[in-house]
Amino acid sequence: MFILISGGCKNEKSAIAEKIICSGNPGRFYIATMQPFGKEAEIAIKRHREMRAGTHFKTIEKYTDIGKIDLPDKCSVLLECIGNLCANEMFSAGCSSPDEKILRDIKKLTEKTEILVAVTSQVGGDGIIYPKETMKYVESLGRLNSALANTADIVIEAVFGIPVILKGELPECLY
Repeated sequence: MFILISGGCKNEKSAIAEKIICSGNPGRFYIATMQPFGKEAEIAIKRHREMRAGTHFKTIEKYTDIGKIDLPDKCSVLLECIGNLCANEMFSAGCSSPDEKILRDIKKLTEKTEILVAVTSQVGGDGIIYPKETMKYVESLGRLNSALANTADIVIEAVFGIPVILKGELPECLY
């Protein structure tokens, strides 16, 4: 099963994703894609580690090429965050079409896992025209999010910490 969780900044997307993963299979993996660049990133990483404390996740820090991760069959995976992964592939790895590459990599992960919950962010809705390179990222992430939503079994939007179902059925653990 593939679940996509989207929403705005600080809307409890991660907490919802963790609740879903922690309600099932104890073989839990957390794929962390945020590269620790700067103080803000370090604070966010620390906050997420504290949130996961005691949940028995095995953390895999992988900033690009997530399709190459060797996982046991039928495990549970939380992938955080598609926005970071897209930026990493585009800017760090120099991939001109990160959305297509990430889609292939996520397909590989879904074939190995019992459940994959991916967290993403909504960008581009502010109507601001950013510099060309940033706009290329916003467009790529938008295409990627749309494609992921089309392939996901369940799509949830986190709104003020409330999981709003956009596709499929709300997992029982969220009632």
